[in-house]
Amino acid sequence: MPQAQIQTLHLRSRAGIIARTLATLTEILARRRDRNRLRQLDAHLLRDIGLDPLEARRECAKPFWQP
Repeated sequence: MPQAQIQTLHLRSRAGIIARTLATLTEILARRRDRNRLRQLDAHLLRDIGLDPLEARRECAKPFWQP
């Protein structure tokens, strides 16, 4: 009986997947924190950083997964 060779696909290492997951989670949490802080700024402080209140509200209204 002829022997068949089975080729396996090289899967990404678990360490790489875990590292990417942690990096993504860190980015999402930072984005959430930054938007919460932005929400707390008054018009004077928003002007200091070059934003108007409408732009700040638009940024704060974005879902956490959206950059």
